[in-house]
Amino acid sequence: MAERRSARAVVTALADDATFAELSTPIRQSRPDGPLAWPGYDDSRARAAERTGEQESVVCGTARVGGTRAVLIAFEFGFLGGSLGERTGDRLEAAYAYARERRCPVVPLIATGGSRMQEGMLALTQLQRVARQSALTREAGLAQVAVLRDPTTGGGWATLGAGADVVLALPGAQVGFAGSRVRPADADPTAYTAEAQVAAGAADALVRPEELRETLGRWLRLLTCPSTTPAPPPEPLGETAVLPATGWDAVRRARSPQRPRAAAYLDAYFTDRVAISGDRCGGTDPEGMLCGFGTHEGRTVAYAAQTGTATRPAGYRTAARLIRLADRLGIPVLTLVDTPGAANDAEAERQGAGAAIADLFGAVASARTPVTTLVIGEGGSGGALALAAPGNTWATPDSYFSVIAPELAAAILKRPPRQVESTADQLRIRPQDLVELGVIRGTVGG
Repeated sequence: MAERRSARAVVTALADDATFAELSTPIRQSRPDGPLAWPGYDDSRARAAERTGEQESVVCGTARVGGTRAVLIAFEFGFLGGSLGERTGDRLEAAYAYARERRCPVVPLIATGGSRMQEGMLALTQLQRVARQSALTREAGLAQVAVLRDPTTGGGWATLGAGADVVLALPGAQVGFAGSRVRPADADPTAYTAEAQVAAGAADALVRPEELRETLGRWLRLLTCPSTTPAPPPEPLGETAVLPATGWDAVRRARSPQRPRAAAYLDAYFTDRVAISGDRCGGTDPEGMLCGFGTHEGRTVAYAAQTGTATRPAGYRTAARLIRLADRLGIPVLTLVDTPGAANDAEAERQGAGAAIADLFGAVASARTPVTTLVIGEGGSGGALALAAPGNTWATPDSYFSVIAPELAAAILKRPPRQVESTADQLRIRPQDLVELGVIRGTVGG
């Protein structure tokens, strides 16, 4: 179990010195024992107030975190389990409206057991209010970065948490839609943890409490720096700038184990970067797709980079999520193409490979923010093309792009293995061929 700190202790730990200012509290007419006249509800609220020093289960205000001004929404679990009622909804709605008016990102610091049963369905419908405020804030192009504390369950997880653009979680926190008292008796408790949500692609990263202030500050800085200028393609990291002599030479060089991969390109391109992870549909592809935001020459650039392996459906969905988020925030995107193709095993089909690739094609095609692509290795068919920017794709000298792998093309054409190399030439897959055909804008480093 993660440490349960009070709402104000959490805010104090995150906010730059003396910058937190609490927002004014909306006033709702009081009714004896709440909207349902639940016997003893007023007494429960009074005891909660005496114990915590708060009048509701959330504390809302503005502060600078790492130099970036944000609206903080901190849940007080000691106040009726951080549950959501009508007055909680009033505060949340006011906080989101303030964020849009002042153009501030929103940071929910969640610790809640769900909706307040003493207010019945009126409490549950607060989730609709929260969802609408989150949607309006998303439409306004403002970032939402959630921090999952212990516990994050019920509607708080299903709206403020899972609905955020970036989800950070404290190690050991209980996280799940079902709280500990309502889940099946034989349920595996490890499935309801921050670690499990990260593994399932529902949260982006685990962050230790002592690192949260710095990490959150970096995220807020990166997500609040829009730009209309396209990201420049990276310089090539290969040992030679000489273009391949033949199609098979291009394939051989792209497949070389010594060729620099995505991680090396990202390290050279960005002075600092943070990663998102997961497709929000139960999957991750950490071995096949790297996504996140970084700083390049003083401005924020989003990135989605294939790593040289067959890309899984979750990788395509994560890249589509990244591009749509960057598009909403007005941040340019860099994509690195390097894959022999999309994963084509039976499990990939069951995970919706075709739909995932189609979703990425759609995200790139509809992006209003500029997208720049560099082919750094293998460009294997549609599984590679889905990540490529139409009209703004470049290639390194040790790369190729092909409608199909030469070996497979020869097999389909019923050619003997000795004709694979000549088939590669016929496909015209070298970087210079692609320039001549108008498929890419040019090669880098020449």
